[in-house]
Amino acid sequence: MWEQYHTPASLDEAVRLLSDHAPHARIIAGGTDLMLEMERGIRPGIKHIIDISRVPGLDRITEDDGWIRMGPLVTHNHCAVSPLIRERATTLAQACWEVGAPQIRNRGTVAGNLITASPANDSIPPLFALEAHIRLRSIRGERSLALADFYTGVRQTVMEEDEILTEIRFPYGAESRRSAFFKLGLRRAQAISVVNAAVVLDFEADRISAAKVTLGSVAPIIVHAIDSEAVLMGKALEPEVIEQAATLAMNSAHPIDDLRGSAAYRQQMVKMCVLRTLRDLLQGSETDRMPENPVTLWGDAGVVTGLDWSGTHNLDTPIETTINAKAYRVESGQDKSLLRFLREDVGMTGTKEGCAEGECGACTVFLDDAAVMACMVPAPRAHGADIQTIEGLAGEHGLHPVQQAFIEEGAVQCGYCTPGLIMSGVNLLKERAHPTPDEIAQALTGNLCRCTGYYKIIAAIEKAAVLASQ
Repeated sequence: MWEQYHTPASLDEAVRLLSDHAPHARIIAGGTDLMLEMERGIRPGIKHIIDISRVPGLDRITEDDGWIRMGPLVTHNHCAVSPLIRERATTLAQACWEVGAPQIRNRGTVAGNLITASPANDSIPPLFALEAHIRLRSIRGERSLALADFYTGVRQTVMEEDEILTEIRFPYGAESRRSAFFKLGLRRAQAISVVNAAVVLDFEADRISAAKVTLGSVAPIIVHAIDSEAVLMGKALEPEVIEQAATLAMNSAHPIDDLRGSAAYRQQMVKMCVLRTLRDLLQGSETDRMPENPVTLWGDAGVVTGLDWSGTHNLDTPIETTINAKAYRVESGQDKSLLRFLREDVGMTGTKEGCAEGECGACTVFLDDAAVMACMVPAPRAHGADIQTIEGLAGEHGLHPVQQAFIEEGAVQCGYCTPGLIMSGVNLLKERAHPTPDEIAQALTGNLCRCTGYYKIIAAIEKAAVLASQ
């Protein structure tokens, strides 16, 4: 898919590489959008991939001088678990929790979600409502702009081909600020928004002193429901005001018909989404739709540790990696996904290909301890990394407790999804020695069983927790 894969050790090096190889170069961090776009031919002509995913210091969320700042490697899982984001920007934490599944949230970055520029992307409306700004950097210098000025149309931005998004920031906000997000999808997990809505309200006593209502997936770019915002100003948050604001928000939308819903349906659902969001804020239940302690499946990989090397992989540059605690030097596969590399070039066929687009979870592996979809990871990302696959779970004393429990509980059906389900279960037990049924459900949202029978699978993971503790 590419001719050269660059792994810079610093942001300065990444900026220079992008300048040298533009317009045929792209930055990759999580790659959950870019990998799929390249596979589908949406991004033709890309010869150089510049992977910044191991540049240290870019995955921080900080509060500084009245701003909350997020680096370009901040993932959706980082936001979902960040106390600062959950407290001061609840709407963003909720939106990030709604993105994909744990494996996708471990790789996908908020910056990448913004750059992809789909009006259905979940993190964009909350950041619009929070009045976010972004910083862009190139070899020519830096520039800052409001996120609202970043978009020109569907998947279109003002970003130049030699620029990197280096920071997202938004005001810390008043102590009285409260916010919420509501997403309507066609299923409970891994759904693209049919409609979504973000609301941010500031209060003076019981009156609304500032209001932002933004809508996603109802127009070519994110919509500010200006009339809805105006009717909220100066009012107490009461049922009559909520009803009026939701109706006015519906009139702000200009949706289209597509596979996920008709324009007429979307129009009505805008009202429902805003109504539900404002009612949650009235009742103080805005945090009820996301867990207090979300499951991440990232093991010990929550922080980017950085590299003491940098390099470029050509199509004949060996990939040197560790797989299941064994060192490998592989001469081929440099232009593949990690999934195809493992199966075709290493011979690890336990990792399955189901969808090849990050939906089914059959290809779940651990990349530097974090559960990821191998189909969404470039093979050269394995260079200098530690990979674990289903083949590496059994130890000297027998099967891993999750594997053993799957056998004892009869959790294997056709078996195709089983490797991915087991991998998710293993990392869940690293996080939660005795997971609740809800935590098990969170962990498995990224793993689709084609036979549709999850009861035995859940029972197997519950049993594995008991076996592991013995």
